[in-house]
Amino acid sequence: MKLRTIASFVVISAASAFAGDWQQWRGPEFNGTSPEKNLPSKWSQTEGVKWSLDLPGISGATPIVSGGLVFVMSPDPENKQWLIAVDRKTGKVAWKQNIAGGALAKGRGNSTSPSPVTDGETVWTIVGTGQLAAFDFSGKEIWKRDLAKDYGKFNINWVYGSSPTLFGGKLYVLVLQRTPADGSYPGIEDADKGPRESYLLALDPKTGKTLWKHIRPTDAEQETQETYATVIPHTVGGPGGKAQLLIAGGDYLTGHDPETGAELWRGGGINNKKGLSGGGFMRLVPSAVVSENIALVCGPKQSAAIGYRMDATGDITEKNRAWTFDEKNTPDTCTPAAHGGKFYVFNGDKQVMTCLDAKTGTKVWQESFGLDRSAKGSEIFRASPTIADGKIYNIGERATAVVQNLADGKVIFTTSMGGGDATRSTIAVSDGNLFIRTSEKLWCIGK
Repeated sequence: MKLRTIASFVVISAASAFAGDWQQWRGPEFNGTSPEKNLPSKWSQTEGVKWSLDLPGISGATPIVSGGLVFVMSPDPENKQWLIAVDRKTGKVAWKQNIAGGALAKGRGNSTSPSPVTDGETVWTIVGTGQLAAFDFSGKEIWKRDLAKDYGKFNINWVYGSSPTLFGGKLYVLVLQRTPADGSYPGIEDADKGPRESYLLALDPKTGKTLWKHIRPTDAEQETQETYATVIPHTVGGPGGKAQLLIAGGDYLTGHDPETGAELWRGGGINNKKGLSGGGFMRLVPSAVVSENIALVCGPKQSAAIGYRMDATGDITEKNRAWTFDEKNTPDTCTPAAHGGKFYVFNGDKQVMTCLDAKTGTKVWQESFGLDRSAKGSEIFRASPTIADGKIYNIGERATAVVQNLADGKVIFTTSMGGGDATRSTIAVSDGNLFIRTSEKLWCIGK
C-alpha cells in the first residue's frame, strides 16, 4: 500500500518533470549530452552521495530519469527480468515489474542490457528474450508484447542489447541478427532454428500495435550481420528539415524515413575486413551519432570512424563520405558523444579519448586516462561517455569513475565506486545529480 501511494503521487506530478530529465539511453539530444549545470566534480562512496540502492543483479542498461522516478533494469538470482522504479528523492523502490523470466547471459552481458525509454508519463522497456512492455508511472501495465513469438527469437551471439527509441510519436525497435539460427546462440533451441529477418519495427506507443516492419537487408556474413546499436533519430537541416532514423550494423550505416522505414541512403566501408579472413566476425556495438549534419559511425573492433553527409540518397559510401579517422583509437563498444560541433570518440580498451572537429574530422585533442589496477592490469571501459557542465563523465568495468575537462580532455578526478568488475552502464545526469549504476548498486551523486 505504501509503494502504491508513492507511485500515485508520481503520476500526479509526472507532467511537471524535473528539468534536464534523462529519458532515454543517450540523453535528451540523442548524443550523450545534457544542458545540466552545477553537476558534481568530486565525490566518493561516502562523500557527496545522496543515496545508494542495492540491486539484485548485473545489467548494462543505463538509468533513465524522469519526473520523480529513476528506472533501472536488472535480472535476479532466479533469472527473472525486472523493470525497477526508484524514487529519485529517497532511493527507495517505488515499484517493480517482472517483464519476463528466463534471462539470458553470455560473458558479462545479459538480456536486461537494453535501457528503458520514457516520455514522462509512460515507460517502455524491452528484454533480450523478446518481451516488450509499457507501464504508467504508477507501475500499471498498459500493454505487453512478445516479439520472439511474433517474429522469432533474437539470434544474436552476445545477447540482444539494442534499446527502444521514442521519436515523433512512434516507438522504434531494431533487430539486426544473424541468419539462419542454428542453435549455437543463447536462447536458441532446436525448435527455434531457421531463417531470420533483420528489421526495424515501428509501434504505436499507446497500444503496442505494429505500424510497419521494414526489412533491412545486408550482404554481411555470419556474426557481422548482428548489431547492438540503437536507432538514433536526427533532423537534417534543423527544425523544418527532413527527419531520419540512423541504423548502424551489418557492414553499413543507413538512413530511414521515420514514417515508413524506407531506406533513404546507405554508407558502406565500415568493415575493414570485409571479404577477408575474420570479416565475418565484425559485429557492431556503438550507435551512430550526429553533429553539424555529419553522421559518425565507428567501425567494429576499433576500425576507422567515418563521417557521412546525410543530404544525398542511394549509395553514399564514396560520394558523401566527409572524412575518415583511422588511428586505431576508435571504440569497440563505446558510442561517441557529440557537443558544440565536435565528436568525442572513446577507445575504452586503451582509455583514450579523442576530440574531433565534426565538419572536417580534424583532431582537436587526444588524452589518455592512464589508469592501472596493478595485478589486474589496465581497466577497460565499456560504458559510453556523458557530457554535461563542461565535463566528460565515464566509468570503467571495475567501477572507476573518471571526470575529464571538456575543453582539453585533461583528467580532473577519478574515484572508485566499488563492487565487482562488470560495470557497463553509462552515467546519466538529471537536475544536478549523477546517476551511476555499478555491478551491485545504483548511486545518486550530488545534493
